Amino acid sequence: MKFDSLSAFLAMGGYGFYVWLSFAVTLVALLGLVVSSITTRKRLLREVQQKQARAARRKAAQKLENTL
Repeated sequence: MKFDSLSAFLAMGGYGFYVWLSFAVTLVALLGLVVSSITTRKRLLREVQQKQARAARRKAAQKLENTL
């Protein structure tokens, strides 16, 4: 499809609103997915670090208890 001007390109033969709206909705959904993935990853890594620290503290406490 060949457009004569930028306004004709943006109008997309009368369907521009729907075309650009679909692009916008898709972009928002993809950005939401990226943000959600990043925050979930950070949360999971933080939880793993907390569990490892808790396990290390328990192991140290058991070792100390066994020496007494």
